[in-house]
Amino acid sequence: MVDVEVLRLVAGRQGGFVTAAQALGLGFSRDQIRHLVRSGRWTRVSRGCFMPIAGPHPAALRAACISAAVTSLGPGAVAVLDTAAELHGIDGLRATGAVHVSVPPDRPHVQRRADPGLVVHQLTLGAADVCQVGGVPATTPARTVADLVLRLDRYPAVCVLDSALNRQLLAEPDLSLVLTHLTGRRGAVAARTYLAEVDGRAQSPLETRARLRCVDGGVPPEVLQLEVRDDDGYLLGIGDLGWRSARLIAEADGRGPHRTPGAVYADRLRQNRLVNAGWRVLRFTWMDTLRPDYIPETVRHALGRRR
Repeated sequence: MVDVEVLRLVAGRQGGFVTAAQALGLGFSRDQIRHLVRSGRWTRVSRGCFMPIAGPHPAALRAACISAAVTSLGPGAVAVLDTAAELHGIDGLRATGAVHVSVPPDRPHVQRRADPGLVVHQLTLGAADVCQVGGVPATTPARTVADLVLRLDRYPAVCVLDSALNRQLLAEPDLSLVLTHLTGRRGAVAARTYLAEVDGRAQSPLETRARLRCVDGGVPPEVLQLEVRDDDGYLLGIGDLGWRSARLIAEADGRGPHRTPGAVYADRLRQNRLVNAGWRVLRFTWMDTLRPDYIPETVRHALGRRR
């Protein structure tokens, strides 16, 4: 007899999914499982793992995919690299849908062809390098960031570092721990220079990229998250990048936070207050950061300087 209630309890304890073996043990036949998946009543998340619901929320499905992938690789499997960053909420990486999992180095390395989105690594990890995130074993923020910056170019590496600091997953003293994780590893020389450029005040990868463009172009911002107040101390607005001496602000307009009607209205209201107070406001998008000279040239022109 099929025990649906127990099946749901099992799924709830392990990230929303059940394995085929667990379903068989609770009375389902293989034909029933195949029918439930084909009819859309169950959702396949990875090889031999299913969510016993139809049309799960994308975030819940993604969490179940990660949990199932780690669980399916047995004891010692740990979410690493991009996937560990995703679990921690660290921004700055391009979403690919892949799930990165490390298994112990002494285990035979097998890349399962049935799960092309699963990338298996064999990293040497100590007990202090692993923590639990939502019930999933993953590398700690410090180890995750260290592993990533060794593999990334400068801009995404600094974005990842800034995000970890801004989200308070790392504090300034923790950067020394990141350096320790880099010691003796390939790419460590370049990665150390990235750590020298971090600034946890950046609230998004777009702000980090805009700042780096200004730095590279010779017009580094004087301050980040610049608070502008009137004579009575009333907060008129906070600028992402600021040059107080020139009463100039540069805003990084991300697609998500600034595209809703409410956000557009709030941005216009704030900009009007700043302009009336004698400040000039520049606005930059992600596409602008892809043009190396555009942001610094625009800022330089606004500052009244010449090359």
